[in-house]
Amino acid sequence: MLNFVEKPFHIPAERGLIGKYCILPGAPERVEQIARRLERPVFVGSNREFTIWNGTLGGTLVSVCSTGIGGPSTAIAAEELADCGVEVLIRVGTCGGINTRVESGDVVIASGAVRQDGTSHEYAPPAFPAVPDAKVLFALAEAAKDGGIRYHVGVVQSKDSFYGQHSPDRMPVADKLRGQWEAWKRLGVLASEMEASTLFTVGAARGVATGAVFHVIWNQERVLAGLDTVENKAFDTSRAIDTAIGAVKKLICG
Repeated sequence: MLNFVEKPFHIPAERGLIGKYCILPGAPERVEQIARRLERPVFVGSNREFTIWNGTLGGTLVSVCSTGIGGPSTAIAAEELADCGVEVLIRVGTCGGINTRVESGDVVIASGAVRQDGTSHEYAPPAFPAVPDAKVLFALAEAAKDGGIRYHVGVVQSKDSFYGQHSPDRMPVADKLRGQWEAWKRLGVLASEMEASTLFTVGAARGVATGAVFHVIWNQERVLAGLDTVENKAFDTSRAIDTAIGAVKKLICG
């Protein structure tokens, strides 16, 4: 068994340098953007896909750490942040809508995630549900409501293959992928992304509270249905970021 007495293998941090609360974007370039919305932002370090900044909210240390894309790197970040003493992890990212009620620019807050990833199955049996911590979930919903943000709360799909969703017909398992997608639609799944199921499952395994909020880039099902839709090519995640920061404030205040 590995024992990180000094520093973790991957993330540029160590115990005592990371706050109890940590916001997790996927992209390293979004870390500073988020940290600049905190008080007294400061760069901590960068290694591979993991960039870390710190800041404070009302005097409480809050960290921001990128995870890269997908389950494996998200699990590494969650594991090593837990080793550093993090107690709450909130993912902030982007997603594509599945349910036609979900429009570009909306915010989706995950109440659960379809475990269509591989990493979470290294942590828990298939029957185990990937769900966030209830307090974090409620704090995210309250923060979105307080901010006047149009939001949805529900299940998201977490996949491992971006192109398996966007170009299923050229995959050797096209029939399987199309069939699963139709199932998620019929089950009311709100949106598709790539990390929530891993984060929720690793958090459960490590005893860390988790949550996830996403900015909707577009909704391919609205396009197919002939409904109005605008693709957000700017990837402006400010509403999702505001929601995550608002939730952390609520959690700090108890």
